[in-house]
Amino acid sequence: MSWDWQVFCQDTITQEVGQSCFGKNGDITYLDWMLSAWGWTVSVSLLSLLIALVLGSIIGTLRTLPDRPWIVRLGNAWVELFRNIPLLVQVFVWYHVIPAIFPALKRVDGFVLVVFAIGLFTSARIAEQVRSGIQALPRGQRYAGMAVGFTTFQTYRYVLLPMAFRIIIPPLTSETMNVFKNSSVAFAVSVAELTMFAMQAQEETARGVEVYLAVTALYVFSAFMVNRIMTFIEKRSRVPGMIAASGGGH
Repeated sequence: MSWDWQVFCQDTITQEVGQSCFGKNGDITYLDWMLSAWGWTVSVSLLSLLIALVLGSIIGTLRTLPDRPWIVRLGNAWVELFRNIPLLVQVFVWYHVIPAIFPALKRVDGFVLVVFAIGLFTSARIAEQVRSGIQALPRGQRYAGMAVGFTTFQTYRYVLLPMAFRIIIPPLTSETMNVFKNSSVAFAVSVAELTMFAMQAQEETARGVEVYLAVTALYVFSAFMVNRIMTFIEKRSRVPGMIAASGGGH
């Protein structure tokens, strides 16, 4: 089997190989298209992660409130709902069902809808991690906040959450990497991300091996960069005695 990496220098319309792999004068090569698709993948992932972090932090915190059983139950219901429905089903619900119920959303771009679908799905997982992080803290920390006169909000804001987030950075790293991988479902609602590029470029060029290897490399690179960034954050925010060293050894 011979590989032909010049496929990325081909014009997407004429299929001719140009002198440069980057199109000029309005021409678009498959390399241009792939990099654009990578940009959409990163955009979907980062915006979904932002929604997931905000909602997950709120829901996870609410699930640990003392003497608020109904709020805890609502938080638990949120987690069970979004965690137990397959992501692809949630994407189709947001794209087909929600706009049918709320007609105003029919004018919303599919990109926005898939961001919310992935964000809400991931928020349930992050909420569970935040809850676990708070409950892993010694009870004395909550009592210390109360002893100095903090309100419940202030106790969470200044005492519990800063420590809880330090504890859950390792699982958050995995979840962040999962968001980048889960962004591939966006192809199902015609968002021009990497997976859709790979499917269409393979059909047009019959060079599926080269196309899918390049796309796989971009997914691996994205996940690797996320891992390095999160590892840096973990090292800078680590509190001795509270977070076990990665790998259990060093």
